[in-house]
Amino acid sequence: MSVRRVRPDDVPTVLRLVRELAAYEESEHEARMTADQLHAALFGESPALFGHVALAGDGEIAGFALWFLNFSTWRGTHGLYLEDLYVSPSHRGTGLGRELLRTLADECVARGFARLEWSVLDWNAPSIEFYRAAGAVPMDGWTVFRLTGDALTRFAADRR
Repeated sequence: MSVRRVRPDDVPTVLRLVRELAAYEESEHEARMTADQLHAALFGESPALFGHVALAGDGEIAGFALWFLNFSTWRGTHGLYLEDLYVSPSHRGTGLGRELLRTLADECVARGFARLEWSVLDWNAPSIEFYRAAGAVPMDGWTVFRLTGDALTRFAADRR
C-alpha cells in the first residue's frame, strides 16, 4: 500500500474512478469531465488542481484524492480543499483512504497550511464515520452555496 502524486499516465484511471464516485453518489449525469480537461487541470501551464493516487499491493491504482488550494483570511495562510477522495469498493477497509487523507494532512503540515477541509453528503454515513475517526469535525452552522448553469450565467450578466 502506498500513495504518490498523480502522474500524466494516471489520468485515464483517475477519470474512471471519478465516474465510479459519481455513480456511488447517484450523480452520473453530472460527471462530464473529459480526460483532456483533467490532464489540463493537473498538468497544464498553470495547474490549479493537484492529486494523489493510492496504490494497492499489486500496484493497481485503487483510489485517488483531488484537491486545490484555498485561503483562510482569518489565519492568513493557505489550506487544502479536498474536492474528491475515493477508494474502489474492493479496496475499502484496507487503509488506502486513511493513507490518502493522512498524506494530505502531512502536505498541510509540511507547507504550514492552516487547514484541510472538504464536504461530504449528509447521507454518506460510512464516510462521515471515517472522517470523524480521523479527528475531523463537521462545520455545524455552515451551509454550502453554489451558483451553476443558467443561474450563474444570469447573475454574471446582471449589472444593476
